[in-house]
Amino acid sequence: MKIYGALTDQAGRCRHYHSQLDIVALKCAACQKYYACYRCHDEVADHHFVASSSSEPYPVLCGNCSCLLSKIQYLLGHCPYCQAAFNPNCRFHHQIYFKA
Repeated sequence: MKIYGALTDQAGRCRHYHSQLDIVALKCAACQKYYACYRCHDEVADHHFVASSSSEPYPVLCGNCSCLLSKIQYLLGHCPYCQAAFNPNCRFHHQIYFKA
């Protein structure tokens, strides 16, 4: 599965967020593409990033193992398949990526 954005590596790190833990891609509900971050999306798309609804089965992609994750799996803070940890500071962007 392809991760879009201004990537610095294949795990989904981008020029905006590039720590060891920045390895998730999030799905824009409008274009149905996984982006490294909303800023990467908004720089290239003809629309703003649209948050995934609660009915979206896989709004997250693990950049470490490429597995698709549900919101509940993502909120565990690590990938349930490869155990890679996710950046806990992403919680500050929760409202951008997920509808209430």
